[in-house]
Amino acid sequence: MTYCVAMRLNSGLVFLSDSRTNAGVDHIGTFRKMSVYENAGDRVMVLMTAGNLSISQSIRQLLSDRTNAEGHTIWTAKSMYEAAQILGDTIRAVHDRDAEELSKFGIDFNVSIIFGGQIKGERCRLFQMYSAGNFIESHDENTYFQIGEAKYGKPIIDRVVTPKTSLDEAAKCALISMDSTLKSNISVGLPLDLLLYANDQLAVTRFVTIDEQNQYFQMIRRSWGAQLKRVFEAIDDPIWNAAPETTLNVLSSVDELSEPVRVPPPVEVTRSILEPVPRQTLAEDGGKEQAT
Repeated sequence: MTYCVAMRLNSGLVFLSDSRTNAGVDHIGTFRKMSVYENAGDRVMVLMTAGNLSISQSIRQLLSDRTNAEGHTIWTAKSMYEAAQILGDTIRAVHDRDAEELSKFGIDFNVSIIFGGQIKGERCRLFQMYSAGNFIESHDENTYFQIGEAKYGKPIIDRVVTPKTSLDEAAKCALISMDSTLKSNISVGLPLDLLLYANDQLAVTRFVTIDEQNQYFQMIRRSWGAQLKRVFEAIDDPIWNAAPETTLNVLSSVDELSEPVRVPPPVEVTRSILEPVPRQTLAEDGGKEQAT
């Protein structure tokens, strides 16, 4: 399993990935999910993968040499969109080669990819790729993509990140998102790879691998949990069955009382409660035996 997140902002791109591939009771696997394709001064492209590891490795291995109908590779593509098309063709080629054989063993062709970067002469772009080789692109209305165990880290991003968010703030948000996922899901784990790319740099200048000893991430883990608890405790408890004008914390209003959907008990259950059957005592039993 894995968790990867990428954000496209006005100022550039943020990429973050974990490195856990499986988490059994006695076996934990680690494999780095982020790959960087860099030709400094011309292009920087970042690929992050989730899903079947053998499929991901095959796609990554074949991508560098894959050519399209025009003879372009990702190293010579004129745009990020063309590079994404080449990646989609690579996914389909691996599917054509492996999917049928995998299905004989009950294994689905399962892979998800985030692919983004910048080619000289155009803006930063970000894509999410699917197992069929098709893809969608990030726009201002959808500034980020997630793959893998996305649900735990999604709420903080939805509340914080906009296209105007700075790269450092977005990186902080991504790390909090990752920490929330690590806290709730054992199938996601350290070390992490974090890459920040500023518009038009056309080179990787800010990258770090984060392990258990990383000072900043340890601070995030401590302070986020403490601050979250502090905010939670500062919120008032609900008030039940009160008039709305008496306080701002009325959960249940006397003006609009609610009732649950009740399922009536069977008649025999109701009768047994209303008319309990008399119980015989041992003394009564003994008396009858003696009388007989």
